[in-house]
Amino acid sequence: MQGVTLAIGILGSILVLLLRPVYALAAYIAVLVWYPDYLRVSIGTIDISAGRIVVAVLLMRCLCDNRIRGKFVWSQLDTVVALSMVVYVSIYCLAYPSLEAALENRGGFVMDTWFTYIVARLIVTDKTTLISFVKITTVALAALAILGVAESVSGKYYLLDLKRFVPWGAKRESYYVQGRWGLGRANGPFAHSIMFGACFVMFLPLVWVLRHQRDRWGKLAYPLSGIAILGAFSSMSSGPWGMLLVVLVCLVLEKYKRWTKPLLIAVIGSCIVVGIISNRPFYHVLYNYMDFTGGSWWQRARLVDLATEDFGQWWLTGYGGQDPGWGQKTGESHTDCNNEFILAGMEYGLLGIIALCSVLAAAFRALVRAFRETTDKELQSVYWSLGSSLVGVIAVWQGVSFFGQMPALFYSILGIISASSCFPRCAQSCSPNHGLTNTTLC
Repeated sequence: MQGVTLAIGILGSILVLLLRPVYALAAYIAVLVWYPDYLRVSIGTIDISAGRIVVAVLLMRCLCDNRIRGKFVWSQLDTVVALSMVVYVSIYCLAYPSLEAALENRGGFVMDTWFTYIVARLIVTDKTTLISFVKITTVALAALAILGVAESVSGKYYLLDLKRFVPWGAKRESYYVQGRWGLGRANGPFAHSIMFGACFVMFLPLVWVLRHQRDRWGKLAYPLSGIAILGAFSSMSSGPWGMLLVVLVCLVLEKYKRWTKPLLIAVIGSCIVVGIISNRPFYHVLYNYMDFTGGSWWQRARLVDLATEDFGQWWLTGYGGQDPGWGQKTGESHTDCNNEFILAGMEYGLLGIIALCSVLAAAFRALVRAFRETTDKELQSVYWSLGSSLVGVIAVWQGVSFFGQMPALFYSILGIISASSCFPRCAQSCSPNHGLTNTTLC
């Protein structure tokens, strides 16, 4: 399969070189969601995925194109994301036992995150570009959702057997999927059904934005959103289902914005009341009710307990890539750190958690500022949808940490947030009233 992976990488690279930038970005996302990330080309101890090959070529194209670079405007979110990358790379390299292995690991991490963020940031330059990207990406996701429904209904996993070609030697039992309620847990080309379902929910708000289009896409937005929801359901996983519920609530609130603040206050107050009445941490109760499919969400609550108890061991530099030994206390052979915030602490210490929270806070701040600066209703809907996607990601992070294609997909959303938050300022700076036409500003 290494030859196939290399061929996909080369084909994707040719496409991102020949297509218009926005379609090149969509082609890269299509490679991410349609080709398994766990199929790698091995060069010595380095394993390179098709997505990494494509994004490297796409980034070089963007940096070599004066027209693309000339439209770039540095934002506050760019600064925060860049600083977070410094934290993620430096602390990991300092704490990991082998510097050479740490550098290899961080090299792949940077390609999946920073590279993806930058290409999305450079290519998405205005609302028209963003909508074009969403249209093409929606088609790729709709086809993937159909595959997911087919896997769930038939119980046959058309791509899962490819895991036997994983370079690091996955065992047969490590990719066996147990169905639920007579339906299969669709995986598609993803490493886990939870990642598969979360992918659809993360992009669902952007699909929903298409309803503002006055052509056929405006009418297609409704069935395409329904197809994305079916894709999420096909995973048969409580994580994507809970994420979907949160995102749908956020999308409904777009029409009733005045209820947003009271709802947030009610949620915070409920957490306090639940903790007092139940005489236990509120997250134990919360995780219990989030377990829609009868899974092991009690383990998620226990993980928070263990991370809190051992705070003194990991707060400075994490565990340096080592297992903290929490798995023995939750009945597992190893620690399954299925919480993105705790994972950040395990790998980078307290600074890692601060960096992650700072990126999220900066992203929300950029969206709120841009929402208030524009009077374009469609653009306001874009900002609300991107915020809904972020809220959904935070919700699912309580029960799963991203791996495989998901970090790259998440950072593509972050890049779009940063780029789109500059639209109002660029439009104002380049308006006839200001007399500015400098492309470095817009």
